[in-house]
Amino acid sequence: MASVKDDATDHSGVKKGLEGTGLILPVNIHGNLKSARDDNELKGLLKQLKARKTPAVISYGASWCHVCRDILSTFCNLSNKYPKSVFIYADVDECPEATKDIRYTPTFRFFRDGDRVDEFYGAGQQRLCDRVWLHS
Repeated sequence: MASVKDDATDHSGVKKGLEGTGLILPVNIHGNLKSARDDNELKGLLKQLKARKTPAVISYGASWCHVCRDILSTFCNLSNKYPKSVFIYADVDECPEATKDIRYTPTFRFFRDGDRVDEFYGAGQQRLCDRVWLHS
């Protein structure tokens, strides 16, 4: 299985975004999976969501969180199953200002027409699949 390509690194050479997880993740065949590498990029992606009025789900996680790492491949697979939705991964350590209200990792937020309509935190592959289906 090929991995998600994401060549972004910070000034110290540390990989960021999805690549920073170090996991081999499924290829996003529709191009609807984005990775916010910093606060500005996440704010920009949220602004685009509001303008495009596309259903979206954001996974807020951390590279050190084992639960986040375990569910990330499911999140990536769902991006392939639901090509009309936008999927965004945001690491709380890379986007500290934009994620300061996130209390638990992973947290999943669902958006419709640019507005947040649902949220849950914690693991549960089936729960994530059900919510993505519901909001897509």
